[in-house]
Amino acid sequence: MVDRDELREQFTEAFEDADYPISSPMGLIPALPNGPSTKFESGDFSMTAMELNTKLDGDFPYENVDSLVDDVMASLESRDLI
Repeated sequence: MVDRDELREQFTEAFEDADYPISSPMGLIPALPNGPSTKFESGDFSMTAMELNTKLDGDFPYENVDSLVDDVMASLESRDLI
């Protein structure tokens, strides 16, 4: 079972140092600890940042990490991935 709070925390930590506002997914890569290979895991959920990008309905630009993470979580939930 996925711990949504744990996953939200992982996304926030990974994306919080990005140079906001972010106008595309490419703007997030420098902030990621392992670039596009950065992995997010909780319970039976496991996805790299590169895989995550293909699953998102992102609405760029993002002004801050909270709005980005809110959209990431909503996209994953709407696709029944978490």
